[in-house]
Amino acid sequence: MAAAADTPTPLDQRLTRRGLDLALGRTTDMAPATLPVPLDYYRDDKLTELEESTILRRVPIPVLASAQVPAPDDYVVRSVLGDSLLITRDRDGQAHVLLNYCRHRGAMPACGSGSARRFTCPYHAWVYDNTGRLRGVPGSDGFAGLDRSRYGLVELPSEERYGFVWAVLTADAELDLNGHLGPMGPELAQWSYQNYGYHDERSLESEVSWKGALEAFAEGYHFPFVHGQSVIGMNTLPNTHVYDEFGPHHRIGFPFTWITDLAGTEPDERWDPIQQMGVIYWIYPNLILANSPVGVEVIDILPAGSATRCVVRHSWMARYPATDDAQRAMYDEIFAQVHAAVRDEDFAMLPQCGQGARRGQHDHMILGRNEIGVQHMVRIMSARLGIAPGL
Repeated sequence: MAAAADTPTPLDQRLTRRGLDLALGRTTDMAPATLPVPLDYYRDDKLTELEESTILRRVPIPVLASAQVPAPDDYVVRSVLGDSLLITRDRDGQAHVLLNYCRHRGAMPACGSGSARRFTCPYHAWVYDNTGRLRGVPGSDGFAGLDRSRYGLVELPSEERYGFVWAVLTADAELDLNGHLGPMGPELAQWSYQNYGYHDERSLESEVSWKGALEAFAEGYHFPFVHGQSVIGMNTLPNTHVYDEFGPHHRIGFPFTWITDLAGTEPDERWDPIQQMGVIYWIYPNLILANSPVGVEVIDILPAGSATRCVVRHSWMARYPATDDAQRAMYDEIFAQVHAAVRDEDFAMLPQCGQGARRGQHDHMILGRNEIGVQHMVRIMSARLGIAPGL
């Protein structure tokens, strides 16, 4: 039985070697012991309110992929934890994350996505530019002496790096992305997500804890049972993964079935870990990056009003941006397959877990040693909330 490495293995042939050894040994990286987790960890509404106020609104979270606003004056409006965010790229190429609420009476100046330098509130037609500055006030005589510089859209702390726009959802908070990501920053830099092509996005809501939903992407124990008839189950070894921690974040390599073809060979270009395993990251607190040889699934999961309800935003970016209709059609098919696995397999099963957490009359569940990534998630979240991770 294999234990996880003490320090992260670089994203190179050494990671493939670890995956191959696990595959040949028919084992996986393991935690030292099992971990009991109280059901209240997944079903307590007060705990979820604490998670939102002390974690989700206080640490940097990725609110948009850079590829979704590739050109100056591009913008996207999206809802995050109930807040309407207007994410723009100004004429100089800088990204902004603005609260999409007019400073007059609170209506929303922007909607949807596209390209624009100005946004007009639909209620009284106050006009803002794409940096948030107030540019126009109809009937300005009624607002004599108004200092427009004080009435721009509220801007949240944000920074664009590693292919994402990161923001803290509290206007007066500090954003320390280096401190938040730590050793995960250089790891993400290797992927050059900023050069990927954004392809498509789907959203869904589910009756399961946001934490439980994230945990579905941290173990391969369920692969043959939930994904047995899809490409995940057919192409990926069950209950086998290479596990590494990067501070509060982690990386898991799920070996493909063909990794055993490398047995007895000398390392060469075939030993590229990206070709031999699905590489999945958990970026604390709410982001999953599921990498394949052709692209990355971007999955962010947040609570949706209760402890056992979550909202999932699932998008896909191509490693090589599409340049013609044939390539776009191929990417359509890839995203259709991976989204079907998430929607029709993972999130067909997960509501049962949500009901089990809500209705269960036992006091805890048990996480196996082979669920080391899930254990890590529970321990990190528990530590941030100041509660004991087990019983």
